[in-house]
Order: sequence, then structure tokens, then C-alpha cells
Amino acid sequence: MRPSPGPATATPGATEQSPAPAKPLAGITVGIDPGHNGLNGTDPAYINHLIWNGRASETCDTTGTQTAGGYTEALFNFNVARYLRAALVADGARVVMTRKNNHGVGPCVDRRAQILNNSGARVAVDIHADGGPAWGRGFTVLEPVADGPNDHVIRSSERLARDIRAALLARTSMPVSNYYGSNGLQFRDDLAGLNLTTVPKVLIECGNMTNATDAAMLTSPRFQRQLAAALLAAILAFLGK
Repeated sequence: MRPSPGPATATPGATEQSPAPAKPLAGITVGIDPGHNGLNGTDPAYINHLIWNGRASETCDTTGTQTAGGYTEALFNFNVARYLRAALVADGARVVMTRKNNHGVGPCVDRRAQILNNSGARVAVDIHADGGPAWGRGFTVLEPVADGPNDHVIRSSERLARDIRAALLARTSMPVSNYYGSNGLQFRDDLAGLNLTTVPKVLIECGNMTNATDAAMLTSPRFQRQLAAALLAAILAFLGK
């Protein structure tokens, strides 16, 4: 007589597959504003028309600065934004950018703030580079000052600024600015992107394009990727991920 069959057993060598871990930014929207645009200089009437920045009138936008070799801030901003967007998407985020390429004009700075405010973003960054004195080096993180629309995101924006400063120092070789701000931080009350924000947000001057040492770094794709990785790390830290 055959013995009764025992309990079913798994096929030798077979293993149960665990579900893939959730991506840290799944379900979270992040906003990116790559400052300026590649063709802003071709339409001065549009770029120079006045908008309301929350406190006063300012021009719609500017052309931005550039290195001595002609590498534009607009291109730098967009390249870092692309790298950052890819890293955020890889971590599960939905990303909203204020412009999709570097061959357009605008949008105006007040419209950029509105795009990010309406996006559902939990956090946003404005990416720039500075045109300071040629002897000056380093990055500065610009923080908003309370003026009404942004009142409820002032403290969270200050925390974001500290997270970004720490990440840039830990993950890149760019020092804090030696000519602007204090220890890499500066409050600004004259920028539409900060005055009008309802999302925790800062503006990062990633380095000084008129300084030869900074310019060599800022124009390097390797360094641009490092900056994007540092910004990703700061965003993850800010969100507690």
C-alpha cells in the first residue's frame, strides 16, 4: 500500500518573489524652475515688460549671465534641471518644470511661480548661477521673506535651504560664496519666484559664472550631475525620505 501523500512542498530551488520596495518619492510632486531661457535675448520687448513680484514691479525675466567663454546661465540651469528631473523620476516622483527646453522665451517669473504653485508640489527649487565679481567664488541659497502669499512656507523654506547647503557642501566641491550672503545663505524679498510661492522653495545660485574656477566647474557635465545628485539628496532629506 502506498503511503498517504504528505503536505504539498515547493519545487526545489523555487523562491517566492518579494514585491519591489516602494520608491521613496512615489506619489510626491516636485517642482523645478530652471531660470531664464535660451532665447530670452531675442525678444527684449517681452522680457522687459513689467510684472508684479508681490512687493513691487520687476521685469518679466532677464537673459541671465554667462561665462567668459559664452556658456550661458540659461543652458547651465536647464542641464542641471534635466539631470535632477531624471533622478527624481527614478525615485518615483512626479516632476513639474517651468520650461521644457532651452530654445524658447519666458515664461515670466510670476508665471513660473504660478506654475509651481498650481502643480501640487510638496517642494520646489529654482536653479540659477550668479554673475558676481570675477574674484568671487561659491554658491548661495536664497530664501524667501514673508510678504503674504508665502507666509506659511517661510519656515519650511528655511529648512530646505539648510538641507541644500549641507548637501552641496557634502556632495560637491563648490564652496559657500565668499562675496554674497552669509555662510551660503541669503534672504531676498525682491524676487517673484520667492515672494509669490505657496510651496516650500528656495533659489540656488550654484556658483559664479564670471569666476574662472567656478566657470570650469559649472560648465562640466560631471559637475552638473553632482549638483543634481546633491539637490536630490537635499529634497529627500527635506521630505524625510
